[in-house]
Amino acid sequence: MSPKAPLSKTRLRVAWTIALAVDAIQVPADLSGPGGWFLGAGLDLATMVVMWALLGFHWAFLPSFITEAVPWLNLAPLWTLAVALATRGRGPDALPVPPTLPPHP
Repeated sequence: MSPKAPLSKTRLRVAWTIALAVDAIQVPADLSGPGGWFLGAGLDLATMVVMWALLGFHWAFLPSFITEAVPWLNLAPLWTLAVALATRGRGPDALPVPPTLPPHP
């Protein structure tokens, strides 16, 4: 697995803001009805696409999208946790990525 490049402060702040906002909407909201389920799933799909655009692909975004669609499992702030996992060590103050060396013959 190749190391990810550091992210700018702006991307980190936007990703954290979106994750916190989506969790603040979904955790207390009652999205148990048929219309609510589609609204919640649509919000999760849009959030996942935006997170991929901001941060790149990370495995933590897939379970967050899937588990948010399961009733009563969306009581945890899973988008916030996913962003925490996807951004750890990728801030502007992160250690530089070492160059890869060509293989020896």
